[in-house]
Amino acid sequence: MLDLRGGEHLPHLRPERRPPDKHWLPRQRRGVTPQMIGRYPDYDVLDAADTWDAATRAVVEARLQPAGPLRFFSPQEEPALRAFCDICVAQDGEPRIPVAEMVDAKLAAGRLDGYRYEDMPDDRDTWHLVLAGLDETARRRFGACFAELGDDSREGIVAELAAGRLQGGSWDRLHVGRAWSVCMRAILAAFYSHPWAWNEIGFGGPAYPRGFMRLGPVGVREPFERPGATDEDPVRVTEGWER
Repeated sequence: MLDLRGGEHLPHLRPERRPPDKHWLPRQRRGVTPQMIGRYPDYDVLDAADTWDAATRAVVEARLQPAGPLRFFSPQEEPALRAFCDICVAQDGEPRIPVAEMVDAKLAAGRLDGYRYEDMPDDRDTWHLVLAGLDETARRRFGACFAELGDDSREGIVAELAAGRLQGGSWDRLHVGRAWSVCMRAILAAFYSHPWAWNEIGFGGPAYPRGFMRLGPVGVREPFERPGATDEDPVRVTEGWER
């Protein structure tokens, strides 16, 4: 099991600094997934849209609308924001879930989590400081902005952020380990709220008012579920890469 708190899911910490080969997963044939690969190539959660009530359908379909311009982050922060979000959820090609825009919209609307660490600033200030810190570290080490670095260099900086080891400049105004937690909470919440991520993991989407029928033995699929392309346990397939 990956421990996101320590950044062990990042390729920088894997042998040879490379992620598992994505080619063991097939191309998506129905619906959309990030980078159009997934374990459930013939599954599209939107096939069930007519089983949702009008309010639920409107909420889900709104997430599929084209993302608007950023409102919370400045144009100067945007490149680092996008590069950081891509690294954290391994989106290295199109189509991408618009994680940066979703995080931006949440912060612009002031939809915070209702709590924060005692020794941390407001989450909005934390995000500004993290993006500033990523650029400062990149310039100090490589003479370029964070977004201009190659994947290995960016992954290395983010791995140190995850481990709480970055220092100097903006980092000294934060508890760095907690800053990683704040950012990942927002990034993962955005990513896994999107229907394309549901297709990728085979999630059935909202169950209201449809409900569930198969409450018996484990492994019996609901009528709307589809079998995976492989029976392999993804944790075992990637075993060794996450260490």
